[in-house]
Amino acid sequence: MVGFYIRKTIGERKIGNAEELAKKIIEDANRDAETYKKELLLEAKEEIHRIRTENERENRERRNEIQKLERRLLNKEEFIDRKTESLERKEEALNRKAKELEQKEILIDELYNKQVEELERLSGLSSEEAKELLLNDIKKEIAYESAMYIKEAEYKAKEESEKKAREIIACAIQKCAADYVSESTVTVVSLPNDEMKGRIIGREGRNIRTLETLTGVDLIIDDTPEAVVLSGFDPIRREIARIALEKLIVDGRIHPARIEEMVEKAKKEVDNIIREEGEQAAFEIGIHGLHPELIKLLGRLKYRTSYGQNVLRHSIEVAHIAGAMAAELGADIKVAKRAGLLHDIGKAVDHEIEGPHVDIGVDLARKYRESKEVVHCIAAHHGDIEPKTVEAVLVQAADAISAARPGARRETLEAYIKRLEKLEEIANSFDGIEKSYAIQAGRELRIMVKPEDISDDEIILTAREIAKKIESELDYPGQIKVNVIRETRAIEYAK
Repeated sequence: MVGFYIRKTIGERKIGNAEELAKKIIEDANRDAETYKKELLLEAKEEIHRIRTENERENRERRNEIQKLERRLLNKEEFIDRKTESLERKEEALNRKAKELEQKEILIDELYNKQVEELERLSGLSSEEAKELLLNDIKKEIAYESAMYIKEAEYKAKEESEKKAREIIACAIQKCAADYVSESTVTVVSLPNDEMKGRIIGREGRNIRTLETLTGVDLIIDDTPEAVVLSGFDPIRREIARIALEKLIVDGRIHPARIEEMVEKAKKEVDNIIREEGEQAAFEIGIHGLHPELIKLLGRLKYRTSYGQNVLRHSIEVAHIAGAMAAELGADIKVAKRAGLLHDIGKAVDHEIEGPHVDIGVDLARKYRESKEVVHCIAAHHGDIEPKTVEAVLVQAADAISAARPGARRETLEAYIKRLEKLEEIANSFDGIEKSYAIQAGRELRIMVKPEDISDDEIILTAREIAKKIESELDYPGQIKVNVIRETRAIEYAK
């Protein structure tokens, strides 16, 4: 019991202590809470004060900015008002000037009409007539300026082009040296003795008739010692007759059967010569891939002449010259050489086929599948069509150069005189021509014009028209220089 009481007493004491401790803790907590509360209130007040201060500062700044904007807007409004007033003043001034200009335009129109009427009255011409007169004057002035421009352009072009052309042509000619042989229509066969003439004639002339019949060539046996003349316009037949006759003379047995045999052998021999000559020509020029028939036709040109010029040698020379000029100008050398060699191929059969040799040559080249460029060069080499390629122009020029070489061609006196007369006739057919002279073997046409009919500028056009007419109406080797001369003379006598 005492223990229970002691324990109770101790417990109460502990409870009392605990309660006091609890009260103390509560008082401390209350005190701390009050302190913390005061601190929080103080911090809140400080924060509120800070925020209020910042707000006031921001408000002041915004008010300042707004005031600045208001001032700028006021300034702009004032500037715009001033501008508006200035524009209104300018608009009024422009309106006044526009009215003044309208009045001046009306006044100018009235003055212009009065001046036109006065000019028409003084000149006796209406405005339309005056315009026509003015246009005619302008046309004359333009024609004069055109002629002067053409004259100057031609002079410059001739200075440069002639020099370059001479260099190219001279270079091409120097690279090609050709021999010219004067061809004829007769062949002389030498005999070992004059007794052979009787054997050639045969009994009652049967041997000579057989030979003439088989070859188509006339045998002329006259008083010429130890010689027989073969006459015929076909060089191939003449060559067959020559070879056959020489074989018969060597053999000694001359009778119709033997003559027929020898003529057949001669034909085969000539065919071989023709083929070899064609191959040699192609090899000399450096042309490959020619059709065998074209090779044969080339070889036949060995026995064809034009104005006395051997056509095969002429074709070879044209190929060389055209190729050399093509090399100088940077054109296609192979096409130029090939076209130059084949340009007169139509002459090989022109006595068998109707038509000009140019058309025949074009048909042959197409038939044996030559290129379009080569066919065009053949078609254009005599100016029948306009040359469209550099190679065609070069072949045309090379053909003229080869034909125009001194001694290359010959012409009958009658044809020569007719050509000169035709040249002078063409020149005299133009108005304003006083005299005309064909000089330098027809290679130059010198023309004197009437100075009162043709001016210095018009002689250029006159020379060009005469040259064009010569090209269209006349056939001639090489080229013809048309030289038009205008001379004014003043003559007075002292008495």
